[in-house]
Amino acid sequence: MDRKLTYRESGVDIKAADSIKKRIGELVKGTFTNSTISEFGLFGGIYQLPSGKGRTVIASTDGVGTKLFVAQRMKRFDTVGVDIVNHCINDIIVHGAEPLFFLDYLGIHSPEEFVVDIVKGLCSACKKAGIPLIGGETAVMPEMYSEGKFDLVGTIVGILREKDIITGKSIKPGDIIIGLPSSGLHTNGYTLARKALFEKGKMKIDDTLPSLEKSIGEELLTPHTSYLKPVQKAKQRCKIHGMAHITGGGIKGNLVRILPEGTSAVIYRKNWRVPTIFNIIQKTGGIDTEEMYNVFNMGIGYLFIVPPQEFDKLKLSIASAGLKGIVIGKIISGERDVDFE
Repeated sequence: MDRKLTYRESGVDIKAADSIKKRIGELVKGTFTNSTISEFGLFGGIYQLPSGKGRTVIASTDGVGTKLFVAQRMKRFDTVGVDIVNHCINDIIVHGAEPLFFLDYLGIHSPEEFVVDIVKGLCSACKKAGIPLIGGETAVMPEMYSEGKFDLVGTIVGILREKDIITGKSIKPGDIIIGLPSSGLHTNGYTLARKALFEKGKMKIDDTLPSLEKSIGEELLTPHTSYLKPVQKAKQRCKIHGMAHITGGGIKGNLVRILPEGTSAVIYRKNWRVPTIFNIIQKTGGIDTEEMYNVFNMGIGYLFIVPPQEFDKLKLSIASAGLKGIVIGKIISGERDVDFE
């Protein structure tokens, strides 16, 4: 019987990364000043402006990760630019912010035409969000990156008033959890997905399976969804206790980040349909269900936590932005954790 494929065996040791993160956290917190009003480990860092009047800025940095390898094999590079902008936007809107501007870092072996395509994607996503790509850096390092290889990182800055910051501290037992659909893997779990599909499953990037309407490569390059519009509309109409962007670590790893002490979350897996691509990855790689939910978003890209009486208004807000909100769980009393049923 084949051994079950895990993220660790694919090259990503989450426990080791979490251990390093804790040590880094102590160093980082040592730099915080009185104007730093966010805790280490939130989706973005929040800083109070010297001008006072309760004005704050929020910043977040992230990368596209090994989805870049899929872009290289497909020879299509515009979508990864969209990915990093939307990922960063989602990481700051969870705290109630409005994005202000974006910057990028691109590390490459040599100047090639694909760089233009990447920037086209960046610009497309920035325009859609109504923010400028205000600056960036393109570093040519042939000794660091082999021919055709590159790295893409983005930084976003947003603004919000201190009184409007959403951190999850208002979450309490009885609240409900509403999930918004993802467009696929977004930008996380690609090391495990590629190991399952291309190494263990011996699939080719242009293979088309009967259960998919596009090739494996096209499916994996589906851009990361931006949740800016539904969040903007929801903030105007609803009382929101917390929000979470479902990235690396899946629902559990990201929801637990915003749960206050004394609260626990229960997630009902049967309340939504898991997209086909995740089923293909699991079956081809022989991956345990628990491992799948610890690595991938499994079809849920963003969460709202609200009082039950806010659901109807929230549902309408989400629908007006072209998405569908699904009740996928609830908050109960207990140890700070997330359980699946």
